[in-house]
Amino acid sequence: MSFLNELEPLKQAALADLKSATDLAALEQTKGTYLGANGKFTALMKQLGTLSKEERPAAGKLVNQAKVELENALAERRSDLELKAALPKEPTDFTLPGRRRSLGKLHPLTQVSDDIVRAFRKIGFAVADGPEIEDEYHCFDALNTPADHPARDLQDTFYVAPGTSPATTQTPSRLLRTHTSSVQIRVMQKQPPPVRIISLGRVFRRDNADATHNPTFHQIEGLYVDKNVTVSDLKGTVEFVFKELMGSDVKVRFRPHYFSYTEPSFEIDFSSSLVKKMGKDWLEIAGCGMVHPQVFANVGYDPEVWSGWAFGFGIERIAMIRYGINDIRLFYENDVRFLRQF
Repeated sequence: MSFLNELEPLKQAALADLKSATDLAALEQTKGTYLGANGKFTALMKQLGTLSKEERPAAGKLVNQAKVELENALAERRSDLELKAALPKEPTDFTLPGRRRSLGKLHPLTQVSDDIVRAFRKIGFAVADGPEIEDEYHCFDALNTPADHPARDLQDTFYVAPGTSPATTQTPSRLLRTHTSSVQIRVMQKQPPPVRIISLGRVFRRDNADATHNPTFHQIEGLYVDKNVTVSDLKGTVEFVFKELMGSDVKVRFRPHYFSYTEPSFEIDFSSSLVKKMGKDWLEIAGCGMVHPQVFANVGYDPEVWSGWAFGFGIERIAMIRYGINDIRLFYENDVRFLRQF
């Protein structure tokens, strides 16, 4: 019977071609050659209809057996080739330790900033933001520090555009802000009292880089304006915030000082177990005071009705004390060996 004579050689040829397929693409091509709609084996199966009724049952049984063998061979070869495709191109020792993708973490200054914001929000303060490139009016003049003021000499720096006083019709000079106090002026110009905000961000000073100074650093300042605000409100807020940041054993004291935008003005010292570890009893940490009446007048607040306080400190200073860091420059070097400790 010519049909049966063709079946066995065709099956063996198909099995050999399936086994010799070198990749999945070649295997699919071989499948189409034999088992596709126009494949050789499919064409042979179509010849069953030409057989007599007596020959058809036995021939059909053999064809089905051959088809099962081919489909099993196809599935087995596909599994082998898929595994081969998934293996590395180069020899690999799977007993070696695996490589994990390292996870990043927040910079220590960001961690401290977040903690400061969290502490202030507990007592109802909102976060305000402002430009890093400022004009002289918001950075100095509105804060009762005119061009001829001695206190301006230490901060009058990093100009980015020439100009003259904002009192003229010409464009005022612009500079990198030396403190975030300029944000306080902008907020008071935009909204009436009461005001309860903090402003934080980068500031720029004409400092020589050393272990405790850097021309660029981060500062946070708080402002509270309302009726009948007193120094006791200021001291209570300062104590609360520093206890939140440094621990419940923090003690705070005020020393008289001078700032052009506050009157009276104070330096803030604090003491804690962290300070004791540094071999000191007290450590200067911030400046503060009651907002100067002239500053209120500059933003349109009546100093006879409203009073308020402001204070500010460097975020790097807090982080250095908190983590026992002795060089401020480590924060800016981007050495992951240093940063991953926090």
